[in-house]
Parts: sequence; structure tokens; C-alpha cells
Amino acid sequence: MPLRETLLLVQKCAHTFSFYDLATGLPQKHIVLPNFPHEFTVDAARGLAYVGHYGIETASHLGDMGGHSVFVIDLARQEHVATLNLWPYYRPHGLTVDGQGRLFVMSEAHNVLLRFSDPAKVFVPDLAVPSGGYKTHLFALTKDAQTAYALNLLSNTVTKIKPNDPTFTPVAMVPGPVPEGNVLSADESLLYVANRGDDSIVAVDTATMKVVARGNTRRDPNRVYRFKGAQGQDLLLTTNSGEHSLSVFGTDLQEQRCFALPSNPLALSFHPVDRAVYISFQDDTVRRLDLDSFEFGQQIKTLREPDSSYVWRH
Repeated sequence: MPLRETLLLVQKCAHTFSFYDLATGLPQKHIVLPNFPHEFTVDAARGLAYVGHYGIETASHLGDMGGHSVFVIDLARQEHVATLNLWPYYRPHGLTVDGQGRLFVMSEAHNVLLRFSDPAKVFVPDLAVPSGGYKTHLFALTKDAQTAYALNLLSNTVTKIKPNDPTFTPVAMVPGPVPEGNVLSADESLLYVANRGDDSIVAVDTATMKVVARGNTRRDPNRVYRFKGAQGQDLLLTTNSGEHSLSVFGTDLQEQRCFALPSNPLALSFHPVDRAVYISFQDDTVRRLDLDSFEFGQQIKTLREPDSSYVWRH
């Protein structure tokens, strides 16, 4: 039986976790969640999704600490089946699951990385490690989950931390102002960081925590992704929120091409087989982009503010 493909989508301002059939682009189900869910991740078995409850529209909405939960979604049943409790840590943002099934969640409000060693059964964290920075938004986790690199918007730092070793002292460096987008190289020797404050992209040597290369981006690069080019070479993508564009860089951090996007890009996800990505836009659409022709294909109309997505093959 051929695999089915479903686009999983958090819709932040529609307050839903949604299932869209990729063959038709039509919604299958919207699971209504407490207000302002944000990022999510899917476990290695592709059975559960973990959705962070950011809880406020943006961090600049004063007077409300936000959410302190992660919602567990059973993908086969299309149901919200459990809620993980982060209290007293608020505003979960970056989330990822390692090869052992452990869930790591960053509390942006309290700059703490939380570990759930068995999130399908135990609904509270068993370890908390400080990020070593302020307003920690995202993080990159190595394949063995022994090291993480935290992106700290307010301290303008990247910090190397050990998510399973609370005795390790974070190692900080400054890649540029307002670092946010990030991705590790294939061999994890470099961390590529997009700096929103000065429109730059840098390569950080993860052993020395020094900048070893730097390039210029378009305005306000909010994310950076790594993908394979048609000849098998590593390439980087930046989504540039300030001018609604997408740029392609070589690993030398020289821009190879840039083209306009139809709206402000919010996030993108890779198709696991096809050479394509699905980009969420602020005009409440998700569009498929071919990575060879860089032409847009399928367009899916969503509810309100589509955010993180994932192509679920099942």
C-alpha cells in the first residue's frame, strides 16, 4: 500500500494543530488547543507530536508570562492525548526529540533547557540546565544529544551547553546582534547562525566557539536551513523576513541566488523524499517550493498564521 502524506501544521493565531492531506491540500482535522501554540517536533517513530504552548502572541505582549505546557498529539488517532507540565518554566519555544526518544524543550522566559526522558509516560521534566544566555529562543542539538547550542536573542550570544550534564559551565560567544536562525553542518563541526541585527550569516567552529567565516544576507534573516544541492553539495537557505525573500548560500557563505517571496515567510519544512520544501507564510498559506527549479507549486489555504510544519508519511 502506498504511503499517505499529511502536512502537520501548527497555526499559532488559529490556536490549532492541524492535519492537511497533501494530495488534495484539504484539511482533515483541526485540534483546538489553548491559545497561541507555537513550535512542535515529531518523535523518531512518527507516532507523537509535541507542541509547545508559547501562550502569548509575541514576547512583547507585556503582563503575561505565557504558557508552561507541551501538548502531546497522537498522530494516528489525531487526538490531543496528554499534556506535559513545564511549571515553573514558561514560554516553551525550541523543541526536539533525540534518537532515544528524549524530549528537550527550551523555556524562553527562563532561559532553561528541560529534558523529558520518557515524555510518553512521565509528564514532568527530570532535568533542567541553564542556557547561559538571555531570551533563549532556539537551540541546535547534536545527533548524540550530548551538546546543544543555544541562540540567545537578548544577550546576543550563542552558548555551548551540555543538556545531560548540569555541572557543565556554558561557553558563550558573540556571533553578531540578535542571533536566531541556526543549523549544524553535516559533520557538526560548524554551526551556521543568521544574525537578524546586522543582516549577516556566520560559521562558528563548534570546537573553539570562534567565527571562522562571515557573509552578508538580505534584510532580517530569521531562519537558516541546510540542504543538498543537485550535485550533492551542501547549501544553505535563509528566509529573509525584512524583504520577503529567500537566499541560497554556499558553505563559503557567498549568496548564490535570491528571489522574492509572495509574503512574509514564517517557517519551512523539508519533504522527506522529494527535493522540495513547504513554506508557511503570513498571508495564511503554505506553498510548496521545488529546490531544483525554485518554482512554487502546490498552495494550501490555511486558517490563521501557519507556523511550524512537518510532512508526515504514513
